[in-house]
Amino acid sequence: MASTGLFSADPIISQNFFLELDGKVVSALVSVSGLDVEVGVGKVTQIGKDGKKQQVKFLGQTVEVADLQLTRVAPANIANDELWKWFKAVRQGGLSGDRAKNRKNGSVVLYDAGAKEVARFNFFNGWPSKISTDQLSVDGSDAIKETVSIVIERLERVT
Repeated sequence: MASTGLFSADPIISQNFFLELDGKVVSALVSVSGLDVEVGVGKVTQIGKDGKKQQVKFLGQTVEVADLQLTRVAPANIANDELWKWFKAVRQGGLSGDRAKNRKNGSVVLYDAGAKEVARFNFFNGWPSKISTDQLSVDGSDAIKETVSIVIERLERVT
């Protein structure tokens, strides 16, 4: 039976997503941004025979990858939290430490309402550069969230 609409399959609904590090789920996520991959664009301005400037764009040699911004509910105890342990290891290692051992591969994994994996974004050689806690207010009753910035070298959508 042929599809009569614009969609031939159901769209991905981002309802449940998690962070995996080295193949292990370490956190549920509230929101994710930075799942961007961009091929660099080279530009050359040329002057045509009639004297008009023309910009020629061509495929660049770099692939640009944004930092990941992962928002989650802040853990009550950071001593056993994998993201905080990782952040502390990077921060304490500084420039003199073994930074390579603190880089990790991981995934942002999306699941549908039936707990079936519907998309996976793998990142490589990542490390947390910042953890930001929401603004606090005495009149709020929402769970406190924190945003973790992860610097990555490469990102691939695999499913």
